[in-house]
Amino acid sequence: MVADTKKSHLHSLDEAGRPVAMAVWMFFVAALVFAMIIVGGATRLTDSGLSITEWKPLLGAIPPLSHADWADAFEKYKQIPEYERVNAGMSLEEFKVIFWWEWGHRFLGRFIGLAFAVPLALFWMTRSLVPGFKLRLVFILLLGALQGFVGWYMVKSGLVDRVDVSQYRLAMHLSLAFVILSALIWVGLDVLDTRAPRASVPAALPRWIVASASVVVGLVFLQVGLGAFVAGTKAGLTYNTWPLMDGDFVPTGLTQLSPWYLNIFENITTIQFNHRMTAYLLLVAALCHAVWVSMSHGGGLVQVSAWIVGLSVVLQALIGIATLL
Repeated sequence: MVADTKKSHLHSLDEAGRPVAMAVWMFFVAALVFAMIIVGGATRLTDSGLSITEWKPLLGAIPPLSHADWADAFEKYKQIPEYERVNAGMSLEEFKVIFWWEWGHRFLGRFIGLAFAVPLALFWMTRSLVPGFKLRLVFILLLGALQGFVGWYMVKSGLVDRVDVSQYRLAMHLSLAFVILSALIWVGLDVLDTRAPRASVPAALPRWIVASASVVVGLVFLQVGLGAFVAGTKAGLTYNTWPLMDGDFVPTGLTQLSPWYLNIFENITTIQFNHRMTAYLLLVAALCHAVWVSMSHGGGLVQVSAWIVGLSVVLQALIGIATLL
């Protein structure tokens, strides 16, 4: 009887530890994805994304190891338009700099895949997953695999007839990265919520708070996509003053392309104008949400999180202006 009691106690400890272990795993992978986004941004800013002209999911993890390997990789890079039109005359040592940025970006992607898939397999085989999360975890795994394909689909667009990747594919790649990051954090927080006894779970939030927060989240994702179009067309290099664009708050030439909708994706004036206006809208929405929650809902985690988001958006706006200038 004592043995049964001890066994039951150990089993309860194991059950209690599952959410914490899974949450730590989710947040660790989320941190890696966050780092991946930063490295991807640096890869874009250094024009390194087209330095590796092949997609080898397995063998590509091994960088050039000899002078002959480096020479071969460099020769392949010399065959694409970016080298011919932008980097003609580049030395091998200069090529290595952009190569390592792109290789690091791809290697980190492979590492993230392993950091998610291996623990998932271990949790699954040992029946240690918190009940109710299998489908969500498999979905995230599939999103990660899709992201690898989308990354190569993006790079491929810059290997023929152009010196940069398609802004459409860049926006797809970056937006999907934020979807994956959000999914990891969401699952991690939901897993931790399973530790709370049913009686201690707080009542559902008022619908207006959920709706207001959803608007802020939607604007964040929209702004990420619009920012990718700015990066993809290098619009920030053309209009690098603030708060005016070419001397006007609303610049001329916003609708010069036909049909009209092409201006949203291919007119650099419209692309940056939309990015700026959405930034202002997001800033107002995030701060209004925080004030609204504070005045109507009182204290607690909801209010704290609302202000964290609001102040983070303020900081992001300041960083955006500084980057532009």
